[in-house]
Amino acid sequence: MNAEKKIAVVTGAASGIGKATANAFAQAGFRVFGLDIDVQGAARVEAEFVQQYGKDAFTFVEVDLSQRDSILQASQTILNQVTSVDAIVNAAGWDRIEPFVNNTPEFMDKVIQINLMGPMTLTKALLPSMIQAGSGKIVNVASDAGRVGSMGETVYAAAKGGMIAFTKSLAREMARYQIHVNCVCPGPTDTPLFHAQPDKLKEALLKVIPFKRLAKPEETASAILFFATDKSNYVTAQIMSVSGGLTMVG
Repeated sequence: MNAEKKIAVVTGAASGIGKATANAFAQAGFRVFGLDIDVQGAARVEAEFVQQYGKDAFTFVEVDLSQRDSILQASQTILNQVTSVDAIVNAAGWDRIEPFVNNTPEFMDKVIQINLMGPMTLTKALLPSMIQAGSGKIVNVASDAGRVGSMGETVYAAAKGGMIAFTKSLAREMARYQIHVNCVCPGPTDTPLFHAQPDKLKEALLKVIPFKRLAKPEETASAILFFATDKSNYVTAQIMSVSGGLTMVG
């Protein structure tokens, strides 16, 4: 392995925004540890990236973000191979559209675990290596649902709103260590999660997006990469929407 390569940890790397982000990092010369619960999907990504960028470009690590023990095991797997991590991207997410009054306790727990508690647990496990190094970039992928709300996604919006608050508070704590913490909030994006939603909802969203199209995962990945590189060295605690103008939050 090239010892000069920076190390990035990206969750949800088997598809969608996570895969696009892992690709952007690999293209930028990072060594990427791609975390996902989708073993088959991640294996395909690993084969694709290794062929394209070299054998040390991408390493798949299985993780279930709803399970604390799985997260800690994945974190240890990474730290057994590298001494420190340069970038953490909490890109994985999960949701299902339905009215809040129909949400079961099990559903609510799963949404909160995957979208909030899981990312916080992973970040906490990897953070000491960044603190020791005195540098690092953390990019949380929330959602504009967490900024303005979203009908049928109340628990998801609550979790993503929590990620936004987590970003700001952690940025305050980590500034003394020269660790940057920022957040990207995608709007409707061409991902498997979006296409799993009802057709009527998808059509309605397309009508109200000023650009009249979905975001490409690569467009969100570009914003994430900005926050994770030297181009944003004087930026922390910021929340960036990538939504084609759907949400214009001051």
